[in-house]
Amino acid sequence: MGAPTAQTDDQPPPAATEIPPRETRPESGTGQSRIQTALERARLPRRPRIWFEIALIAVSYWTYSLIRNAVPEQRAAALRNADWIWEAERILGLAVEQSVNQWANDVTWLIVGMNYYYATLHFVVTLGVLVWLYRHHPGRYAATRLVLFITTGVALLGYYLFPLAPPRLMESTHFIDTVQVHETWGSMASGNLAEMSNQYAAMPSMHIGWSLWCGITIAMLAKPLWVRVLGAAYPAATLVVIIATANHFWLDAIGGLLCLGLGFALSCAWYRRLAYRLPRMVPAGG
Repeated sequence: MGAPTAQTDDQPPPAATEIPPRETRPESGTGQSRIQTALERARLPRRPRIWFEIALIAVSYWTYSLIRNAVPEQRAAALRNADWIWEAERILGLAVEQSVNQWANDVTWLIVGMNYYYATLHFVVTLGVLVWLYRHHPGRYAATRLVLFITTGVALLGYYLFPLAPPRLMESTHFIDTVQVHETWGSMASGNLAEMSNQYAAMPSMHIGWSLWCGITIAMLAKPLWVRVLGAAYPAATLVVIIATANHFWLDAIGGLLCLGLGFALSCAWYRRLAYRLPRMVPAGG
């Protein structure tokens, strides 16, 4: 066994492992990376929890109603705004509300049905679509629900910034309050329940905002063709109803459409895709 060779002065020393300066080392778990990770996790589809969803929807609607009804009922401004909208529609040749209102009022069974439609389906159909999404499209539920929440939240700004009397409360033009005339039960817009709701929060129309949300969701996700057709027809029927019962101008419907568009835009920005393009089911362990 040979003796080890001695190292001479002219031989280069063994290469040392270079250690990057402390400030240039990649660090795991920095504040920025933790925030990024938290955002990515928040965007992941999760299995909705039934009791949390019930509580969330109940509290959200209670808060919406509380804020909506807390907006000062600026009667004078609301009536001025109603006169302004009516005159603008007349100049444009699009003031159809009064004709539809008077025509529908002459057909008793039709207008009574519309009164009940206005008072009930707004809530029943919206809740029904939420339940359907929860059960059959859990991966798309949170993103689609977010659209609805944003739409409703934006509407509150409209009620505060632009108080508007519905046509049935206008003093300068004769519209028929169909709920009072036909003594229909259940409407928060007229009769004994009117004091429980802000009567000058007509712009934007959430009857249109919510019905469009329902209609688009059903048309995009339902499989049977007849169900998709019904979904597409629902907001159109709602538009006829809100005009025939003199609860809204058709321009209020445009306001509801704009709120819904913003809801879709912000939900898409958060989830990085349209709610209906997310996976239908939640990944295992989600």
